Amino acid sequence: MSDSTPLGDFLRARREALKPQDVGLPEHGRRRVPGLRREEVAVLAGVSSDYYMRLEQGRETGPSPQVIDAIATALRLDDEAHDHLRRLTRAPQERRRVPAGHDRVSPQLLQLIDSWPDTPAFVLGPAQDVLAYNALAAVLHSGFQRFDNLARMVFLDPAGRTFYQDWDRAANSCAAELRAAYGCAPDSPRITEAVDTLRAKSPEFAGLWARHDVKGKAQQAKNLSHPEVGALEIRFSAFTVNGAPHQQLVVYQAEPASATAAAFAELRSRIGREAPAYVVEEESGRALSET
Repeated sequence: MSDSTPLGDFLRARREALKPQDVGLPEHGRRRVPGLRREEVAVLAGVSSDYYMRLEQGRETGPSPQVIDAIATALRLDDEAHDHLRRLTRAPQERRRVPAGHDRVSPQLLQLIDSWPDTPAFVLGPAQDVLAYNALAAVLHSGFQRFDNLARMVFLDPAGRTFYQDWDRAANSCAAELRAAYGCAPDSPRITEAVDTLRAKSPEFAGLWARHDVKGKAQQAKNLSHPEVGALEIRFSAFTVNGAPHQQLVVYQAEPASATAAAFAELRSRIGREAPAYVVEEESGRALSET
């Protein structure tokens, strides 16, 4: 992903995204570098310029919790980015490992999502791989080449440009969610493969990845456009799966008696001939490389 360290890349990107006025510093004359200078961040964080330079250059990888908090304050990091910074400073033995067989979804979870015939629901792996989905989720995403990996669908599938009405927002969120997953498991071969493929095939993803924005999935509204039933206004929620914290259960909901609820009912009426109850994508790890 980079010749330098993930910690150094993150600090540099966040430093370059700030302007002096963002942190209450005067701006004098023309600046040769984008954003803040290393020396300015060091002053704001109360550390030496040499020490901060070593952090960005990867020659210092174990700052104290106090230094981490001070740098997070200096760089105006929000809570999610602050947590990401903490994860990047963990020793290798302290990092979360994505276990072998991480793409296996428990029978209980499969039974749960199958019991929601009127609610699209699916399970994601850490690299945005779709590991399982119920019938309504399948027909909702039927306009895509494959319902296999959300990042591929957003950035590499032509259907993504129309399915997500606010494509820029969807793209920003997708890249930031992948960045958060990478921070939790930087040694994951699957996440590395997904990111490398997306960077090579999508200049837009490459640009967003370089920003080092961090965001986990959260409950929020989303506007979609299905090729057959039209505009959809949904609320989605994401839940960590007990016993499999590397997986997320994503649920789409429509307001009762709304046009979106009626569209869901129309899609539901087509399921008998278009989709199975659920599918486990056992070979999801090859999805991006085959695009």
